[in-house]
Amino acid sequence: MRHREQLAQARLEAQLKPVAESLAKFQEQVTAAETQRAEAHGGLKEQIAQMLAASAATQEEARKLSAALRRGAGVQGRWGEQTLRNVLEAAGLANRYDFDEQTSTDTEEGRRRPDVTVKLPGGGVFVIDAKCSLNAFLDLQDAPDDAAREAIGLRHVQSVRGHVAGLSAKAYWDQFDSSPDFVAMFVPLDSALAAALDHAPDLMTEAMDRRVVIVTPTTLFALCKAVVYGWRSRSRRPTRADPPTWAGELYKRIAVMGGHAGSVGKALEAAVAPLQPVRGQPGDPGADPGAPLRGPEGRPRRPPGHAARDAGGGGAPAGQAGRRKDPKVRLVGGEEA
Repeated sequence: MRHREQLAQARLEAQLKPVAESLAKFQEQVTAAETQRAEAHGGLKEQIAQMLAASAATQEEARKLSAALRRGAGVQGRWGEQTLRNVLEAAGLANRYDFDEQTSTDTEEGRRRPDVTVKLPGGGVFVIDAKCSLNAFLDLQDAPDDAAREAIGLRHVQSVRGHVAGLSAKAYWDQFDSSPDFVAMFVPLDSALAAALDHAPDLMTEAMDRRVVIVTPTTLFALCKAVVYGWRSRSRRPTRADPPTWAGELYKRIAVMGGHAGSVGKALEAAVAPLQPVRGQPGDPGADPGAPLRGPEGRPRRPPGHAARDAGGGGAPAGQAGRRKDPKVRLVGGEEA
C-alpha cells in the first residue's frame, strides 16, 4: 500500500514538473520586465524634469526679452534693425554694397533717414523701415482673459495702422530716382503680424492702398532673393537698356586703338626715312634689276662709259674709240672673207 502511494506521488511530481519550470521562467520574465519598467520610468521622469527646466529657462529668457523690449522704442528699434540686417544677409545681400543703412536725404519737409535702402538692378532702390512698435503685442501675450486679449489686440492693430500712415506720409519713393512707388514696413515677428490680422483681416489691403507693403522675415527673405536673382541675371546677360552704354564704351576703345595705331605708323615712317636714299642700290633685295642706279640725292646715275660717250658726242665708249670693225666681203660662192 505504501509502495503504491509513493508511485502515485512520483507520477504526479513528474507530471507537475514542466508546469513548475514554466512558472519559474514566467516569474523570471516578470521580474526582468518590472526592472526594465522601473528603469524606463525613472529615465522618463528625468527627461520630463529636464523639459520642465528648459521650459522654465525659456520663459525666463522670454520675460527678460520682453522686459528689454519694453524699456523704450530705441531698444525695439535696434533689435528690429539687427533682425532686418540678418534677413538681408541671409538672402545674399552684402552690407554697403547691395544695401545701405541709415541713409540721410534732405527734403522739403526736412531730413529723412530710412533704416535700409536696397539697391535694384538698373539703378533704382526701395526703402525698408524697421521701426514698428511691438509694445501692444507684448502686452497681448500677458493678457489674463479673452476680454483683455480682445482690447489689447485692437490696440495692437491701431499701433500698426498708425505706423503705416506715418510711412505713407513720408513718401520715400519721391526722394529717390527710379524707386518703386512703395515702402516696405518690416515687422520682425511673423506672430505679431498674424495677431494684427486676426483682429483686422483687411490690414494688408489698407496698407497697400497707402503704398506700404508690410513684410515679415519670411516674406522679406523671398523679396530679397528676387533682387539677388535680378542682379545675377544682369551680370550674366546685358539688358536692352545697356546697348547705348556698351556702344559708347566700344567707340572709346576703338578711338584709343586708332590713336595707338597712328603712333605706330609715325614711328615706322621715322625708322624707314633714313633708308630711302639707299633703296634701288645694288644689294637691295627689293631693287628692280632693270631700274637705273640712283645717286645719294635720288637722281639716276649713269655708268662711266655713258658719261664719256655723252662727252664725245655720242661716240663709242672709252677704250673702243680707235677700234673699227673690218668690213666683211661676201664672195660669190657665199663664203665670207
